[in-house]
Formats: sequence, structure tokens, C-alpha cells
Amino acid sequence: MNETNCIFCKIVAGEIPSQLVAESEHTIAFNDLFPRKPVHVLVVPKNHYDNVAELAFENPAGLVDLVQLGAKVAEQLTDGAYRLTFNTGLAAGQTIFHAHGHVTSTKPKGEDE
Repeated sequence: MNETNCIFCKIVAGEIPSQLVAESEHTIAFNDLFPRKPVHVLVVPKNHYDNVAELAFENPAGLVDLVQLGAKVAEQLTDGAYRLTFNTGLAAGQTIFHAHGHVTSTKPKGEDE
């Protein structure tokens, strides 16, 4: 896959609509179309990198920005218990080959136990 047919590149460009949650200079965050948890937000660099390892080596500041935005999203949407995960490679479960993290939580902010 390359940037011209990458779904996340198209979302970043505004060609495909998404439910934007947050945005920074280098990263966007939007609700996952097929959430696996009550909170499931994707944090995606605005520039194309095939996976998080490529992002880390080619743009370390971009990785920091992505993680920081993920933490801000988690602060907004959860009571502090969340996961920020990355799948790298098909065997690890990566299905879209544009670096991205998943902010997930089973307990949205303010939800009673």
C-alpha cells in the first residue's frame, strides 16, 4: 500500500469523513469505525509511515507527538485506565499499513463501576 490508496492518508486529507476527536500539528485522532472497546480511538500521524517502527526511526518527534495526543485523548475520554497499543506487521494484527495507535478502554470517563 502507498499514500495514494491509503485510507488513513485519505482521512487526513479530508477525502474520507471521520469522527475527529483531537488534532495536533502532526497527528489526528478519530473514533475507530469498528470499535472493540467502549473507548476506541485511533491516533494517526498526518504523514505516511508504514508502521510505528518506521515512524520512530524516521520522525522521532512525530512519534512523541502521536503518543502525547493519545494521552490527551485518554485523559478526555477515560478515568485514567487505558491502553495505547500499536500493531506492527500483518502477523501482529496490523491491517492498515499507515502507522497508528489504538487508545482503548473498557471504562469511559464518568461511567459508574
